Amino acid sequence: MKLAPFWTDDFPHPGDVGRERLPAEVDVAIVGGGITGLMAARRLARAGREVAVLEAGRVGAGASTISGGMTIYGPKAGMRRLVKAFGWDTAREIWQANLDCIDLVEKVVTQEGIDCDFRRDGAASLGYTDRDVAAFAADAEYLHEELGFATELHGPDRIGEVVGGPAFRGALVDDFSGGLHPAKYTYGLAQAAVRAGARIVEHAEVLEVEGGRRLRTARGEVRAGDVLVATNGYTKSGVLAGLRRRVVPVGSYVVVTEPLPSDLQAELVPRNRMLWTARRFLNYFRLTPDGRLLMGGRHDLRTGLDLAASADRLRDTITGFFPQLTGTAVTHSWSGRVGVTFDLNPHIGHLDGAWYALGYSGHGMAVATYVGDQVGGLIAGEVDRSVFAAIPHPTRVFYRNRPWFLPAAAVLYRMLDRAGR
Repeated sequence: MKLAPFWTDDFPHPGDVGRERLPAEVDVAIVGGGITGLMAARRLARAGREVAVLEAGRVGAGASTISGGMTIYGPKAGMRRLVKAFGWDTAREIWQANLDCIDLVEKVVTQEGIDCDFRRDGAASLGYTDRDVAAFAADAEYLHEELGFATELHGPDRIGEVVGGPAFRGALVDDFSGGLHPAKYTYGLAQAAVRAGARIVEHAEVLEVEGGRRLRTARGEVRAGDVLVATNGYTKSGVLAGLRRRVVPVGSYVVVTEPLPSDLQAELVPRNRMLWTARRFLNYFRLTPDGRLLMGGRHDLRTGLDLAASADRLRDTITGFFPQLTGTAVTHSWSGRVGVTFDLNPHIGHLDGAWYALGYSGHGMAVATYVGDQVGGLIAGEVDRSVFAAIPHPTRVFYRNRPWFLPAAAVLYRMLDRAGR
């Protein structure tokens, strides 16, 4: 078993991006070479701006190339919570943005010719109990009546059409969502940004942004007309004062099995949907394009846990869901950081004269595509307003730089999950 991401093992860094020298001055400097930064760079370069993406390691080295690769409908916070927080009009705008983001992925993939195995085969939330099935029925009615969005409830008599495991009793299915190969997609975005005229500078860790215009990096200094910090779950406390307090890094852990026979693939995940469990401590899983089962989970929320131990836990989860896979080899185990905000919404904003865009709370593959394009448009003057810049970005007085509260939150979430709340 490799303690390394499957996706970048399957499709390594292409080698034709990131070789640019550090410029002394640019119109826009972007901190972070993930999906957000690359989409912003693409839009800004297409608008005629001189852009440099400054990446601490290699492009896409954070979560962008190694996530589950799912493009899932709907805001992470949920519509009822959004309506309560912001009112119907703003909540509806956030909802529509979360649909538009998947359409935008499809548009970019098509426009740029990115061969990343993008397919919109749909997705499903899976439940274990009759209470879950009842909640799915209420959600389906709400989505249809209030938002005109079609989902389909599969109860115990039809769950085998969605997932081939005995643990599950019901599912809420949509045909709007999809999935892709995240490494191929991210590297494709990098190549698209370069074609548009952006520079990507690897191994140029930004140590500090001063006055929103001057960047001190590991390779020297850069002056910029505008600065965008797009580091999500990898945001450091010293780069932009106060930004780390607005996003909490949470660990997400993933394994893949060896390739499975085609008939077993069809039995486990009929119709190749993206799947996740309806719990706070959720598991998400899918088939990879080459027929492996990918299984991810949150464990205890912390980052940096032992990957061999994580693999053991996720292997147990796999066989618990799918006894058919007992004895199947796990070939890769890895982790990444999810950037979670206190309201579970992404945010675009300003701090100390610089722009920032982050906070995808586990929905970053598609939403980061959209937010990156939006913030690029705002900086270029091509976009007048984004809902993610209009809503307030909360933090908490008890959170400075270290998320000391995660273990306690994990205990609470597990208790609520066991109680079915």
